Amino acid sequence: MLSCGAAFSLREANDTEMKTTFTPYDSDDVLTATVNGSGDESKITLSAQDSSNTGARIMRFATDLAARRRGAKAGAVIGGERTMWDMSEHVEHGFGPVWDSESRILILGSMPSPKSRKAAFYYMHPQNRFWKVLADVLGEEFPQTVEERKRFLKRNHIALWDVIESCDITGASDASIRNATPNDLTPLLRDAPIARIFTTGAKSAQLYRRLIEPRLAATGITIGMTPLPSTSPANASMRLPALIEAYRLAFQSAGALEMADETVTGL
Repeated sequence: MLSCGAAFSLREANDTEMKTTFTPYDSDDVLTATVNGSGDESKITLSAQDSSNTGARIMRFATDLAARRRGAKAGAVIGGERTMWDMSEHVEHGFGPVWDSESRILILGSMPSPKSRKAAFYYMHPQNRFWKVLADVLGEEFPQTVEERKRFLKRNHIALWDVIESCDITGASDASIRNATPNDLTPLLRDAPIARIFTTGAKSAQLYRRLIEPRLAATGITIGMTPLPSTSPANASMRLPALIEAYRLAFQSAGALEMADETVTGL
């Protein structure tokens, strides 16, 4: 991971400090900004986790952040460009769940990132730690290819899908999700012996509780859901060891590790 930084002076009349993290509309990269105000000029320092086109993204982000602090409305034109937080697009999920008749654990994300939608598979951004975490928790080698990851999931009785079928979203930013339409989990849950559902990230858990749980309850399906922390690079405050421990404890409580042991030993 290459870290790049830049500094800009923004003309503002505001004596404040602001720290924020934002995922640009056109990538999975994470920009982190700290703004310190002093008199009529503020200094903004940003860093990005991917060096490709970083300069242009930082400039857009700086412009956007300044506009937010001045109270600009979403969609306002600042410096000749529309503010980024309103540059959402309507996206469809685009591919189905991974599961079979022996799946016992269902893991749900929110909506695939642009890189995952392009690859038509889950957690395909190279900086997302999902596959590293699962491999460590289940005591297996890190699966590299899509086919390896499918076999890995089925071997460990794990189904993988997302809460959202379609929504308006800015890049890979869960915080920007609007007008979400949920996936219909009912057929999967009726045809597979799912004993526990996990959601990855706060937005996934929030939307599951609001959009899916009531529908399942209305059909008589009551399966416990456990929220897990996001493995996205946007969740930079949570290091890999902490993620692994959180997932390990959750899998232990659901009996998922015993299921994996049965697969390996053939018991």
